[in-house]
Amino acid sequence: QVQLVESGGGLVQPGGSLRLSCAASGIIFSIYDMGWHRQAPGKQRELVATITHGGSTNYADSVKGRFTISRDNAKNTVYLQMNSLKPEDTAVYYCNASRMVLTTRYTYWGQGTQVTVSS
Repeated sequence: QVQLVESGGGLVQPGGSLRLSCAASGIIFSIYDMGWHRQAPGKQRELVATITHGGSTNYADSVKGRFTISRDNAKNTVYLQMNSLKPEDTAVYYCNASRMVLTTRYTYWGQGTQVTVSS
């Protein structure tokens, strides 16, 4: 059974930092592409950052230069370091793992962790 468990969310003041973690089990972590998405109230879920199984990263324009995604294959964990947080970063953050097999993409999601940026 695949499980993705996010942690590290919370309340932080504008300009502050948080580090989210996502621990994966039930998959061969090292061969999966990993990502973070977020969903704010009343808005669609949006991509925040991705990291491929090879280590290549991609970021949404809104977080470039402030957020860093990384992975530790030995710990089956992906991280999202968030600096210079803004109120508009407030959302539920979701971790996902995905892998392409032939023409089918298999994707798994975590339950999400709340990040609130407010003074």
